[in-house]
Amino acid sequence: MSQYLHKVQYYETDRMGVVHHANYLHWMEEARIDFMDRIGFPYAEMEARGIISPVKTLQCEYRQSCTFGDEISVSVAVESFNGVVLKIGYEMKKQTGETVCIAGSEHVFLNREGHFVRLKRDLPAFYAALEAQIETGKTE
Repeated sequence: MSQYLHKVQYYETDRMGVVHHANYLHWMEEARIDFMDRIGFPYAEMEARGIISPVKTLQCEYRQSCTFGDEISVSVAVESFNGVVLKIGYEMKKQTGETVCIAGSEHVFLNREGHFVRLKRDLPAFYAALEAQIETGKTE
């Protein structure tokens, strides 16, 4: 499991002074990119190799609001990976330990032409790193 820390910015809040719901999706992406860095496969390098990872599915369960200045810890964990679809789980908590959001995203890996990439064949080290995340449940 990987931990990413985000400090809520003023511009992320709405007229009521709470974080707009769409910003949680941005935090998920920030945490996912940080996770990729931590396991040794930065997203920018993947794109440079011609591999993109579009979102297939997204879900969020908002449990509590956040406000300007809150520090939000975003836990990222690989929930499943079948060689084609990568499912990531997220838990966002305030510094007080209160859960503010439980979320998930599913991703596929495509080449520049939009065809599925066979990670086990084309990027075996990345495939193995994702598999290891399922087994260990934590980043290296």
